Amino acid sequence: MTSLEGVRKVAVLGAGTMGHGIAQLAARAGFEVALYDLTRDAAERGLARIGRNLEIAVQKGKLTASDREAVLARVSAVDSLGELAGAQWVVEAVPEDLALKQKLLSELAHSLGPDALLASNTSSLSLTRLAQGIPHPERVVGMHFFNPPHLMKLLELVRGNQTSDAAMRLARGLGEKLGKDCIEVRDAPGFASSRLGICLAMEAIRMVEEQVASPADIDKAMELGYNHPMGPLRLTDLVGLDVRLTIADYLREALNSPRFEAPGLLRRMVAEGKLGKKSGEGFYRYEDISK
Repeated sequence: MTSLEGVRKVAVLGAGTMGHGIAQLAARAGFEVALYDLTRDAAERGLARIGRNLEIAVQKGKLTASDREAVLARVSAVDSLGELAGAQWVVEAVPEDLALKQKLLSELAHSLGPDALLASNTSSLSLTRLAQGIPHPERVVGMHFFNPPHLMKLLELVRGNQTSDAAMRLARGLGEKLGKDCIEVRDAPGFASSRLGICLAMEAIRMVEEQVASPADIDKAMELGYNHPMGPLRLTDLVGLDVRLTIADYLREALNSPRFEAPGLLRRMVAEGKLGKKSGEGFYRYEDISK
């Protein structure tokens, strides 16, 4: 397994909400980063979002203009897996589709050294299943970042049945180098964070459906009564209602538990395209969805 000191190039698969934030984190930590997406335009959009995030940091006095340029110089946008050759650390951040994740990691694994760490940002899928068919599966590990990755402190490290101790040590070292506080969980459906978060989110949505209180008041109850930095409904808007629904359905089946049953309101909102912040409307309305 590559040593922490031996990791110089990072490949991030997926330039969307999570991927661009993870790429930004790695570049700020001094790594050379290749940000991959299916099209050059998609990868370039991710790069532009990194630029906007860094500009906000400059405006707030948290980063100098010269440091902003240095960080951006360490990130390149690519649309070919071949351009990721030589990476010592891969972070997969594509949609929650097991077959898609396996396909990308398997294709890329053949062009990397056997010591490269293969990490998935999945929030619920089995790392043990994900590693099946991938060369040297002992290097596959879960590194579940939280949205937005450049601001949230938690990093959930997930050990699959095949994951080696060396891979877990390297993942923790990399997470700490990015400034994250790490927890380690075994490969159980939903891990720790999604399993708890989905239960809370589904109950909050049921409360809206039953007209117990308004979304704003339900969120305020958790923010002020339980010291949550963000209420479960606003967080659902940030994550995406479609993402929450996918995870809830997966956990309902995997754990055979009604605790994760998705409310009818959630299904209707997703069907109507009310996906949260990214679509401009969820439990709240959003004027500017470009950021």
